[in-house]
Amino acid sequence: MRKHDDFSEWYNTLVEETDLVDKRYPIKGMNVWRPNGWALMSAIDRTIRREFDATGHQEVAFPLLVPQTEFQKEADHIKGFDAEVYWVTRAGVNELDVPLLLRPTSETAMYPVFALWIRSHNDLPLKTYQIVNTFRYETKMTRAFIRVREIHFFEAHTCHADEADAEAQVAEDREIMARLAHDLCLPYLLSRRPEWDKFPGAHYSLGADVLMPNGRTLQIGTIHHYRDNFARPYDIRYEQSDGEWEHVHQTTYGMSERLLGAVVAIHGDDKGLMLPPAIAPQQVVVVPILAKTEQERVTAAATALAARLRQAGLRVHLDDRDVRPGAKFYHWEQRGVPLRVELGARDLAAGVVMLARRDTGAKRTIADDDGLPEALHAELAAMANELRQRAERDLAERTVAVDDLYTEPPAGRVLRFGWCGSTDCADEIEKGWDMKFLGTAADDDERVACLVCGRPDGVVTYASRQM
Repeated sequence: MRKHDDFSEWYNTLVEETDLVDKRYPIKGMNVWRPNGWALMSAIDRTIRREFDATGHQEVAFPLLVPQTEFQKEADHIKGFDAEVYWVTRAGVNELDVPLLLRPTSETAMYPVFALWIRSHNDLPLKTYQIVNTFRYETKMTRAFIRVREIHFFEAHTCHADEADAEAQVAEDREIMARLAHDLCLPYLLSRRPEWDKFPGAHYSLGADVLMPNGRTLQIGTIHHYRDNFARPYDIRYEQSDGEWEHVHQTTYGMSERLLGAVVAIHGDDKGLMLPPAIAPQQVVVVPILAKTEQERVTAAATALAARLRQAGLRVHLDDRDVRPGAKFYHWEQRGVPLRVELGARDLAAGVVMLARRDTGAKRTIADDDGLPEALHAELAAMANELRQRAERDLAERTVAVDDLYTEPPAGRVLRFGWCGSTDCADEIEKGWDMKFLGTAADDDERVACLVCGRPDGVVTYASRQM
């Protein structure tokens, strides 16, 4: 199946053939992670942990179940999730006095405890995160990593003394998002969500969206500024140095396994996965090419080579299975390993190895000497740069400026236009194009005329069809 002939079928087939998840679990939208998929997701998790540990966040783990009494304290939050939650009303044969729900996200689980942890200005800022499973009753057609009912989820929750410090946290989160996307080679549009589409209970929400091969956008991350909207119902307060008590200001930052879905969809090709080197569980696969003679010598040399590359900080797999080299090449190409190093008797005699890059398919000989690890690191950096630039070009080419609401826009594009902020104008744009607003550009202050009413002080806005 070719990617650009039928993206949906290509994606579903690739996820299954590369052993990422098994979708045959008897609950729709709750998939079994297979070893290859879990290794990839774990690599992304390690990248996330690195960023948040380095910025002073501390990892926590809160319970899965949330009491209905805590969930009901924040009215907007309930309104936003009421149709999506799973309820637990009985334990064994006993009806529960207070119904429980499986967390759709963790504000209502964490904030009653934050109110106990925070007493003084010395307790701030509080910067926490957790990587957990969340549950939402997804009613649309499910798709691995993109629309599921049990979600592998990252969420950072922070508390601050005032709005300015919370705003500084949002700025830090934006920098973290940029570094993560750089490692995953995923260019994205960052937009401030319109009021009707912000996170329930938030002051404002920022969304990071990638453009998928089918022309639809996929939200891969969100950053929310709450002000004290949650602190008041949960009474999260601190004593100031002057003895007065104030409610904290809060932020959250959420991402999910959609990051992996975006990597699969955007970088993959008709041969299979194509993994960014930063998150590839195996960056290099060493394949000994065994002829009838010198098999033991070649195998020993390949084993020593793999060990030497590991010592140089590369993630290496030695494929010494008793199968034909062509079958090995196909296997690792399909799984997206960035570099393949082949070593046969002739290579050994010449003091070289054969190097193949997954993105270009180019093969060349390279000296097997002390400089080999450095050369492979350079190839990985070059491949990452190529993947990044390729995706950036695609996003730029498929983001188009439009200035006429009544001309049919090109299909499979993100539209960039001016909007005055009026909901009436927004409704006319969404209905006219059968698209949804992503929001106003977070990094573009240009003033442009509103597409509908013509007001000259409109802001740059994006719309698309969404996954």
